[in-house]
Amino acid sequence: MSNDYIRVFGARERNLKNIDVEIPKKEITVFTGVSGSGKSSLVFDTIAAESQRQLNQTYTSFIRHRMPHYGKSDVDTIENLSVAFIINQKRIGGNARSTVVTITDIYSLLRLLFSRIGEPFVGYTEVFSFNNPAGMCSYCQGLGKIETVDIERLLDKNKSLNDGAIYFPTFEPGGWRLTRYIHSGFFDNNKIIQDYSTEELELLLYADGIKVKNPAPEWHKTSLYEGLIPRIERSFLKKEDGEKVRYSKEIERFIIKQDCPHCHGTRLSDKVLSCKVNGKNIAECADIQINELLKFIQSIKDPIAVTIVSELLNRLQHIVSIGLDYLSLSRETSTLSGGESQRIKMVCQLGSSLTDLTYIFDEPSIGLHPHDISKINDLMKLLRDKGNTVLIVEHDPDMIKIADHVIDMGPGAGTRGGEIIYQGNLQGLKTSDTLTGNYLSYRPKLKIDPRSPKGWLSIHNATLHNLKNLSVELPKGVMTVVTGVAGSGKSTLINQVLPHFYPETVFIDQKGIQASKRSNLATFTNIFDIIRKLFAKSNGVSASLFSFNSQGACPVCKGLGVTYTDLAFMDTIVTVCEECHGNRYTDEVLAYKLRDKNISDILKMTVSDALEFFQEREIIKVLQRLSDVGITYISLGQPLNTLSGGELQRIKLATELENNGQIYVLDEPSTGLHMADIKQLIGVMNRLVEQNSTLIVIEHNLDIICQADWIIDLGPYAGQNGGNIMFTGLPKDLMNFEDSLTGHHLRKYIMNI
Repeated sequence: MSNDYIRVFGARERNLKNIDVEIPKKEITVFTGVSGSGKSSLVFDTIAAESQRQLNQTYTSFIRHRMPHYGKSDVDTIENLSVAFIINQKRIGGNARSTVVTITDIYSLLRLLFSRIGEPFVGYTEVFSFNNPAGMCSYCQGLGKIETVDIERLLDKNKSLNDGAIYFPTFEPGGWRLTRYIHSGFFDNNKIIQDYSTEELELLLYADGIKVKNPAPEWHKTSLYEGLIPRIERSFLKKEDGEKVRYSKEIERFIIKQDCPHCHGTRLSDKVLSCKVNGKNIAECADIQINELLKFIQSIKDPIAVTIVSELLNRLQHIVSIGLDYLSLSRETSTLSGGESQRIKMVCQLGSSLTDLTYIFDEPSIGLHPHDISKINDLMKLLRDKGNTVLIVEHDPDMIKIADHVIDMGPGAGTRGGEIIYQGNLQGLKTSDTLTGNYLSYRPKLKIDPRSPKGWLSIHNATLHNLKNLSVELPKGVMTVVTGVAGSGKSTLINQVLPHFYPETVFIDQKGIQASKRSNLATFTNIFDIIRKLFAKSNGVSASLFSFNSQGACPVCKGLGVTYTDLAFMDTIVTVCEECHGNRYTDEVLAYKLRDKNISDILKMTVSDALEFFQEREIIKVLQRLSDVGITYISLGQPLNTLSGGELQRIKLATELENNGQIYVLDEPSTGLHMADIKQLIGVMNRLVEQNSTLIVIEHNLDIICQADWIIDLGPYAGQNGGNIMFTGLPKDLMNFEDSLTGHHLRKYIMNI
């Protein structure tokens, strides 16, 4: 048999219906289909997981224990698997010491460069690391930031010390730490802080180790006076004792992070910063944008550094090629978006000389302007042309177009999906009469009759990050789409500046909902309480019996339906509970029925199944909102921690559908959505506006841009080359605005060029 295909037999993971499929090797295969159709179940949960599991088995048990654990996929067999690199959108995260420069290994090259040709010579490579005691700033321990007290939150300047001017715990009237100030003799304890002289305020806040001359009798004779800031820092911020833990939540309200006053955020010691190459120290190299750093490295002509410079240019060029030239190397990885994280992971693969690998991507178009997608497409082709297999789960038409082979899944979502409904080339997909095929042939149109503003939200002189002193008016009562390339300043303007002017803004984002693996769709939307009461009334028993966290839960799995077996150095095994067979409850509870269904049957229902089953108006209202936002395929009992960011965002959106008169911000709501689902999403967004709300959408998707009432376009490019308002007005006028990259791509899209 030929080894030119990855062959999958009997795939049953999640909603897959026992499917067999052949995937051509050394080609680009794009997996399409509506959200929940089974794409990720096939690509990630079956092919990628099995490749990782089998590779991990080749290592010793000692090493396996320190690697991610993968259970065996629910599949009969997979033939001709190669080693898979999974490049997903999971944020890199990391602590404050993890930056773009450390995660890409570029910093090791910069350190080598400075140790070889930097002047004056200050030491070898390790001294240039902010994670090494020899090079780090000793004041902030190489973090570049320190915690300090926000004086505006600490003091009520309209009160006196006796009236409770100090808000910090244990400094309030009656608090024992306040006595040091009211008994010191330095202050009129009934004078409001606003009336303090500069000297008095300085004494209250910053003085340290001063001997008291005329104290009240209650003053401890041997004590020295200490101002509020040094005292709070010493007692709370620089100690890890029980008191800090006890007041941790209260302390958070008063603490801000700011650049270290000693190293000014550079993280390094003065000695290290004195070493320069062509007039720049290593921190300055890490702080400038990558495209600027590229020019600087090109200017280095020292013959000693030829090899290092060559490798640095190679690595930096890779970052530029994937559209991240607007980042600085000092950017903390925890601040990167999911799309940026995914593209940073790609950088590590570009210099690899390995071939015959399988690269697996999860919607690499996410977070990318149409202008940047062509760069990612070039990368995919480069990986393929080196002799690798590229598998892409994707919705974006511009990425689907580069496929050598397409596998379309469906026909619907959840239990209505899990089948392969088309496989072949792109041209065949367009004529296949599947949802994906129909939308690839769809001719988009601009909104015929855009709404008129009912007023304006004003932002004045915004200068945060890369914003160039922006002033802009956002219309009320309409749908405004904020556009521009990644890094142009959209999120800074809307997510960070707008709430400063309009704190009542409601953000419907993709961040996780704070919940455990016991929280699910039914509990989050509060319909589970109603369902349990229905079971209780129907059967004449207590409603608490039907809680899987309480007395009715299976005693073996504690209501989870699965058990976890930790095998120490081997994979943790997750198995369906043998006692309740995954039903979560005791047999006694499962015997109680509501219209021939037990409580476990209800939790296994998808939203669409539940809509058909329930007759109760208060439940149907909630389920209909979930259906309206396109998550009909999720079961009521699915744990929230297993949902994607896009799914969580749509659940949050559903909770707002009955509200009105709000200012809403949606950040890239098209994330993870099929073209057919986007049409439904646009309907939901219009519904919000029709309920007298103002909707502001940060988005790259051209279908959503077409349906805007108003456009605000930022640019022209990213980072320092962005931060300007390029255009405000109607989509039809943006299309003909020559200076806008968004306008250029919108025109191509509408005219089907």
